Amino acid sequence: MPVIQRKWWICGLLLLATMINYMDRQTMANTASRITTEFSLSQAQYGHLETGFGIAFAVGSLLFGFAAEKMSVRWLYPLILLGWSLAAVASAWTGTFGQLLVCRIVFGMFEAGHWPCAMKVTFATLDTKDRTMGNSLVQSGASIASIITPQLLKLMLTNDVASWRGAFQIVGFAGMAWIVVWFVIIRKTDLHSTRPATGEGPGLDLLPILRSGRFWAIAMLIVGAQTCWHLFRVWLPKFLQEGRGYGEDEVRNLTSLYYISSDVGCILAGVFSLWLVRRFQQTTHMAKRRVYQVCTLLTCCAAFIPWLGRGAPLVIVILLVGMGALGLFPCYYSFVQDLSDHHVGRLTGLMSMWVWAVTSPMHSAFGALIDRTHSFDMGMACAGLAPLLGVASLALLWKEEPVTA
Repeated sequence: MPVIQRKWWICGLLLLATMINYMDRQTMANTASRITTEFSLSQAQYGHLETGFGIAFAVGSLLFGFAAEKMSVRWLYPLILLGWSLAAVASAWTGTFGQLLVCRIVFGMFEAGHWPCAMKVTFATLDTKDRTMGNSLVQSGASIASIITPQLLKLMLTNDVASWRGAFQIVGFAGMAWIVVWFVIIRKTDLHSTRPATGEGPGLDLLPILRSGRFWAIAMLIVGAQTCWHLFRVWLPKFLQEGRGYGEDEVRNLTSLYYISSDVGCILAGVFSLWLVRRFQQTTHMAKRRVYQVCTLLTCCAAFIPWLGRGAPLVIVILLVGMGALGLFPCYYSFVQDLSDHHVGRLTGLMSMWVWAVTSPMHSAFGALIDRTHSFDMGMACAGLAPLLGVASLALLWKEEPVTA
């Protein structure tokens, strides 16, 4: 298989890992009303499940981000998939809120390892000019899973409130199957540049990077992007069903449409970045900044949500937000890869730890706000405006373009 084709096959395998990762999250989001009913949870308690997942994700990001620099990714990656697959299967057998919370914590811990490993693989296999496109493909797995999962749930769920449990078993078995495919496809030579660096030299010191304006520009950028993406991911089905009165099947169809739009936005982000570089000879850095700005304009459409009831205008706004929200992430991953050739795994892990620690408590606060005001509207609108933080941080803190090969 020619090298120019093989690298995209590897990106496709990473896309599948992202799909399995997000099948769990979407199963949770799309069965949230059933779970809250079965376990008699308040909105704030449901928010605690997401907060527990997020805090564990933060810890796992740091742990696996550093592990990805010390261990062979060829072995670490499948171990991570095995961990979250077992947690998914265990979720199907929970009998109390506490047991489900433990499963979500374990799940979050292992799911966090996906991103440092995936970024190490794309860094090893793709040239600088191809990484935004490659990261778009990897990230688009989130949308594909989010499109498919609601439709699968329509076929699986019955009038029995507890019928959500089987979906978690499917997620677990899918992860185990991926491990087999990984070892069939990936050769040792594919990931030679993901091995730990053994020598000393320029660029190996992490501390100056952490002190730099670029690092903190990206740190602020991902807070904005993550706030928008994950608040919509977690709360959109509940907003549609409980906030706007859509039925379960209508919610699943609208959720699938939202993620179709987000997948289109994610792929277009990569295509648009390549087009700006090749057609207008823009630097890769400036191309990514332009893409991020356009995606932010789309997410800001959420500001109209408080004034929109059921109907086409609301759906159009939600689709525009989805298109922009996922398009932010390929840019973010490429910005991180620009920071250092030697610390891709560590930096990805540190960024993930930072952003999940900051944003995860928002779910408990969001749930408490809904319990108090009986409205989702203001929170959804603010989530759409959050990526403006990234635009401002890039303008203020990232003064020079990186030197790329």
